[in-house]
Amino acid sequence: MNQAAPRQTEPTTGEETRPARRRVLASLGALPAGAVLAGAGAAHAAPGGRGQGRGAGRGGGDAGGGFRLGVENLLEGEAMETLREARVGLITNPTGTDSSLRSTIDLLVAAQEEGGFTMAALFGPEHGVRGAEPAGGSVGDYIDEKTGLEVRSLYGETQKPTPEMLEDLDVLVFDIQDIGTRFYTYIWTLYYAMEAAGENDKRFIVLDRPNPLGTDIEGFVLEPELSSFVGLREIPQTHGLTVGELALLFNGEFLDGAIDLEVVEMSGYDPEDPLAADLPWVLPSPNIPTPETAVVYAGTGLIEALNISEGRGTTTPFLWFGAPFITESHVEALIAELDGAELPGVLCRPMFATPTTSKHAGEFCGGLQIHVTDLEAYEPVRTGIHVLAALLRTVEEVDWREGEDCRTEADECWVDKLTGTKRTRMMLEDGASPESIVTAWRRESRRFQATTQRYRRY
Repeated sequence: MNQAAPRQTEPTTGEETRPARRRVLASLGALPAGAVLAGAGAAHAAPGGRGQGRGAGRGGGDAGGGFRLGVENLLEGEAMETLREARVGLITNPTGTDSSLRSTIDLLVAAQEEGGFTMAALFGPEHGVRGAEPAGGSVGDYIDEKTGLEVRSLYGETQKPTPEMLEDLDVLVFDIQDIGTRFYTYIWTLYYAMEAAGENDKRFIVLDRPNPLGTDIEGFVLEPELSSFVGLREIPQTHGLTVGELALLFNGEFLDGAIDLEVVEMSGYDPEDPLAADLPWVLPSPNIPTPETAVVYAGTGLIEALNISEGRGTTTPFLWFGAPFITESHVEALIAELDGAELPGVLCRPMFATPTTSKHAGEFCGGLQIHVTDLEAYEPVRTGIHVLAALLRTVEEVDWREGEDCRTEADECWVDKLTGTKRTRMMLEDGASPESIVTAWRRESRRFQATTQRYRRY
């Protein structure tokens, strides 16, 4: 599919101290509820204490005393009044569940009579409402067999809801698990849907979920001329916000505060030390089968830009990379270089595989598997840049996937869209060290982190 800064002032990279933030991965199988709504006005409010988003009193805070998801809070008492008398369109996929893995679709359908609202339509992002389509696969419109609701596709020819799609709706509800990476397309489905809601005078509600990358912010901020569906607006490669916080930022920074936006917050969520609530991991897309994959994808997703398999068609997508022309001696040299970089929280081992799909399908490939040994210390984008640099320096046959069409600064390559800038590619081509690239993005990350403070709700 193409498809986290601490609350202190300075972002963390390299040798700097990193907060304990990836315990969220252990808890993404069980996240918490209490009716907490943050309204559009909160987008411009001065930052307060953790969890002090607008409307925090509507549900009495964390009434259940534990960690609760946005969808669970929506269905608790007074909070559900926000849907009364509304015709609702739900944007979701298989990750839209409560902590007991009950589908948000089923929960809202069942709550219609009590809540006094009507479920009118479903909208699916890349991979579809039921998650069956592969990366980039066509997702069409159809009638959902279980509910009888019309399902409209927001991936393919129509990425932004049309006025016709919205004319019979009053409110759009968004409930999808993001994984914190700019080139993961669900957040751009969110952006386009918010934009359409504003243009068509519809309310918009986001049911909040954790960010698997916590508050880490890494990578260059997207340059507007490289805008695409793997990066529409000017945010870093990892944005460090929950999907609800990101919606508030979109509204405040890019949509002129024009969206009638509510965020149904989580309860009991500390982004620096998430509760281990044992929520089962639901694949957000076919090639993100585990929480560990979600973390490494933010960096190893860049391998898509090379003529190297990023592991699609193997049992370890984005944790393994390889190609038929990578030999055992290449593997040894790559491991030596990556070990020498002393990257925190990661080890590499030789691994040979034969992908069944995508690049080098059916070919025996030499390569490496990444093993994350410390999720709290691991830096995905920094690691990804080191992997790109090592491959380009060590294996003569490694090239950008466009080959001869990716040679000059005037060219626009897939790596440019993924990194959000041509600077990464040009620095690598010029032989710059990976750490010089990391240093180059730190100032941008720091500025973006400062911008995020007014939108943080935890």
